[in-house]
Amino acid sequence: MFFAATFIKKAGFTSQMAYKRVDIKTGFVCNNNCRFCVQAHKKRFGNRQTDDIKKDLREARKSDCKGVVFTGGEPTIRKDIVELVSYAKELGFGSIQIQTNARCLSYKPMCIRLIDAGANEFSPALHGHTAELHDYLTRAEGSFRQTTRAIMNLRELGQRIITNTVVVKPNYRHLPDIARLLVRLKVDQFQFAFVHAVGNAYTNYDEMMPSMAKAAPFLKSGLQLGLDNGVVVMAEAMPFCLMKGFERYCSEFYIPKTEIRDINDYDPSYENTRREQGKQKFEKCRGCRYDLVCEGPWKEYPERMGDSEFKPVPGKKITSIDEI
Repeated sequence: MFFAATFIKKAGFTSQMAYKRVDIKTGFVCNNNCRFCVQAHKKRFGNRQTDDIKKDLREARKSDCKGVVFTGGEPTIRKDIVELVSYAKELGFGSIQIQTNARCLSYKPMCIRLIDAGANEFSPALHGHTAELHDYLTRAEGSFRQTTRAIMNLRELGQRIITNTVVVKPNYRHLPDIARLLVRLKVDQFQFAFVHAVGNAYTNYDEMMPSMAKAAPFLKSGLQLGLDNGVVVMAEAMPFCLMKGFERYCSEFYIPKTEIRDINDYDPSYENTRREQGKQKFEKCRGCRYDLVCEGPWKEYPERMGDSEFKPVPGKKITSIDEI
């Protein structure tokens, strides 16, 4: 699961956004079949019904969610996606984000329909700097061309664009190249999210899972390229001990309070679930200055890769980004 958390630029960065948001899983049908897809094991459930999603939107507003993220699967291939976005706007959601592979958004009229309905933030996924790499990872020929065209469409329409790139073994050495492409595409923000070994990523573990320590230098080089060009950047699911010099760009500081509404499943606090069930810390972490803010890696990583890459950073323990 990957979250495109929004940075708020104001004299640098602030910490978590003030508002609460809901992540709506619209279902699991998708026009890509990514080799690392974390939702692949749920495809058998198909897509959810329109009324079911609308009910979730109403319940989320009652629980004081002010933002919504439509995720999947692929939400833009739903025939009712414009209707759902419009309904979210009617309910008073201020931030309406579409998390997408963006292939359908290569058609500008589709972008316009979503924008007119109320969508005001888009999170396209781009996993390679070339068609060869991206299409290999998505297992969808032509997806690179469509996704980059979509980003250009959204830029021409003045939309806020926050991209996500999953860091996997085939692409980690190319993260600086991907960053250069994203700079050229003039995205507002990009994030590199380390792969989570569930779904297809678990099935294809040996092919997809890189060493975090080996990936870190390339990831940081890519972040620096973004920073040098005025792009907001972020790294997700990278322990702080591997992010020396880039600690303030770790997403854990910025992901807002989020509830998740899925098929027959409701998580009122993704932050707590992520910390307590999704990630893993180690005894040696207690001696690290980042112990109180770092969540550790996804727990599936050390199960196969061990914990030798993670080295406690000495110093006074910090509790917020302002202390970095």
